[in-house]
Amino acid sequence: MSGITGLAALAGAALGLGLWLVYVRLPAMRRITFADRVAPQLRSVDASSRLLRDIPGPVLPFGPLERIARPMLREAVAVLSRFNLGSSALSKRLAESGSPKTPFDFRAEQLVWSGVGFAASTAVAVWLALSGRLNILTGVLMVLGAAVAGFVARDYALSSVIQRRRHRILAEFPAVADMMALAVGAGETAGGALERTSRLTQGALAQEFRLVLADMRSGSPLAQALHGMADRVGLSPITRFVDGLVVAVERGTPLADVLRAQAQDVRDLAKRELMEAAGRKEIGMMVPLVFGILPLTVLFAVYPGIAAITIAT
Repeated sequence: MSGITGLAALAGAALGLGLWLVYVRLPAMRRITFADRVAPQLRSVDASSRLLRDIPGPVLPFGPLERIARPMLREAVAVLSRFNLGSSALSKRLAESGSPKTPFDFRAEQLVWSGVGFAASTAVAVWLALSGRLNILTGVLMVLGAAVAGFVARDYALSSVIQRRRHRILAEFPAVADMMALAVGAGETAGGALERTSRLTQGALAQEFRLVLADMRSGSPLAQALHGMADRVGLSPITRFVDGLVVAVERGTPLADVLRAQAQDVRDLAKRELMEAAGRKEIGMMVPLVFGILPLTVLFAVYPGIAAITIAT
């Protein structure tokens, strides 16, 4: 494909995209919601100040471009939500990552990542097409693949954040549980021990304890707030810790002993995981040893004899 043909195809695609945007934004094509129809009648009774309303946080790091792109992102996310992409599951994953973002914000970020991949791949495809090293079909596949890869990469980044946060919580749990046991042994209640521990410690688990205290201050019982923390974290050791703590509080069993036992269980779990990781690494080291070092060793051991036999004959 020549350079003029590539520029013509790019200009035609830009023209088609512009005409499509103009068409879908016509008043006859816009779908008016019930809230938009009722809003003018309710505006007179809205006594709140617009200066005190919450301003949505930025999704794009481009300043004023955020005001232009946010309505487009909102409509794109609304279109994606029609395909039932699992908003409830996404909300749970965002809670597991410790992020205050909503599913709308995350979907908007996915669209931004996809748009960045689309723009970058389009620029590369046009440059390769102008130089005559890329045909149209390969360029279209490359652009679409980059857009899909950007969309999936944001989801993979969220999964990585969740895994790292879980590892941090498991690493922090034994020390935090021992501190709670000391506080309970000194005469604190379960709620007081949670408050003291969250105030004196930092980390992901301390953040979860602060959320538990916030739920308790809003009127939720201690058991319900703790079970909410277990649902957010999604780790079996934390679930056992919450169950043991709730049972100890409800039945009056010694709470300090329960906390120490839970901390010891997590330490034993960390030791078992370390031994399993060492076993997997040992098996992985057998591959270069058997297929790399051992053949060279046999070659160095056998080659002098073979050379001597060859020279003697």
